[in-house]
This record gives sequence, C-alpha cells and structure tokens, in this order.
Amino acid sequence: MNYQELFRQISTKRSYLSVGLDTDIQKIPAHLLKTADPIFEFNKQIIDATADYCVSYKPNIAFYEALGPKGWESLQKTVEYIPKSHFTIADAKRGDIGNTSGLYARAFFDKASSGLEFDSITVAPYMGSDSVTPFLAFEGKWVILLALTSNPGSADFQRLDAGGAALYENVLRTSQTWAGAERMMYVVGATQASDFQQIRSIIPDHFLLVPGVGAQGGNLEEVSKFGMNKSCGLLVNASRSIIYAGNGTDFAEKAKQEAAALQQEMAIYLDKYCN
Repeated sequence: MNYQELFRQISTKRSYLSVGLDTDIQKIPAHLLKTADPIFEFNKQIIDATADYCVSYKPNIAFYEALGPKGWESLQKTVEYIPKSHFTIADAKRGDIGNTSGLYARAFFDKASSGLEFDSITVAPYMGSDSVTPFLAFEGKWVILLALTSNPGSADFQRLDAGGAALYENVLRTSQTWAGAERMMYVVGATQASDFQQIRSIIPDHFLLVPGVGAQGGNLEEVSKFGMNKSCGLLVNASRSIIYAGNGTDFAEKAKQEAAALQQEMAIYLDKYCN
C-alpha cells in the first residue's frame, strides 16, 4: 500500500485508527480457550468487529513469538485474514546490521520465505543506516522508525543532547537521507503531544504511527491538532482499550463499540485539522 492509497482509505473511512492486536493468551475470554486456535479465533472476531472503523492492524509480534511455533501459525493466519484494504504493521522493533536485518526483512515481507507478508515493520534506529536499509530493499514496503516513544524511559536516551539537538531529532533528520515520506514513517508516542509541532517542523510530510491513546492516556485531540498534515499523516494505534473492552462472549461487540467511538471522534478532527 502506497502513501496515496493509505490516505485514500483514511479519507473514505474518515478514520486514522490502527487496532493493535496485542493478543495475550492469558487475557482473552475463557470460552475461546476451547477452540482449536484461541489466538486466531480472538483476532478473527476482533477484525470482523472493527474492520469498518479502522484503516490498519498492528500485531505486536512478541505476543505470538512467546507461544513458539503455534503462535507463529496464529500470526500467519491472522495476517492472511486481515482485509487487503487495511495497512498491516509488524510491530517487531527489529534492528541489526547487514545480513541479519536482511533476514528480518525476509521474515516479515517475503511470504515465500516465511509465510508472512506485512506492509510495514517497526525498526529501532540505534545501529544506524545499515540496520535500516535492508528493509527498504523490499519494494513497496515501509519502515516505521522508532523516534520518540511513549514509555517513561524514553527520556533516558531519546532526549539526550546530541550536537545541539535531542537525539530523536537527529534520528528524524538523518533518516530522511535513507528514504522519503513514501517509504518511511516514525513512531511518536501520544504522551509526547507537546513535541508534535517540533517534530512536524522536521518531517512535515511523513506519516507518524502514534501509540499511547487509550489505556496509556494519550490525548487524541492534541495529537490530531499538532500532528496532522494535509494528508492526515497519522495512524493512531489503540490496543488494550479496544481488544479488551469486554471479556465475555460479547467481547467483539464491545471492541466494535470502542472502535466506532474512536472513529467518530477522528472524523471530527479530520474536518478540523487536516489541512
């Protein structure tokens, strides 16, 4: 999915919602544990309930890797089930050099190799350009680079002074020499809303993947007001607040209600701030 197609989906659905499939076997409704593949059954019902209200799905890979081969199988079935109209994000936070990054890229982009084919992957930039460019070798695929994250420990390194600018600002500036707005996004946490204006002064055209709305307390209107550009430029992710909105047999309906409420709010902000 390219930049224009993504914006078209946002405009059509009046939504820039990404649903995080952080599916924990210990948190899904008990009645699903009797099914052949509880993780996939949970994801399938969540996708069916929320697909009309979101433009993206973001499985957090750790929740699947922790279950070994069966978890990988559940992930593969989940990715295949997601409608082709939706942008898919492998939230894997990979990042190594040379051949290793190339193999990580094959794992998430090359269906013939691994059985998986995502549109994008989250990547840690700490090891520099040669840890990122192997992912960009896959035509049409996106890299989503960690920039300024929502966790409390983000200040330990990301805000350190690095030659007169914060380290995360250097990440934004330097990485633009690796790929443009058509191939690269950035992770910026919703709890960092006060920094969005500065971030937009550096990367005015790129999409931002914004976790932290919902259970982590990020403010959607602040993110939208200061983070949007003329192409929206935002994918706002909500995970726990949607997928665990209910824990009974009606869990999918509860998820649908949460996703619909966010979509309705987003429609207002698209009219107000997307210009």
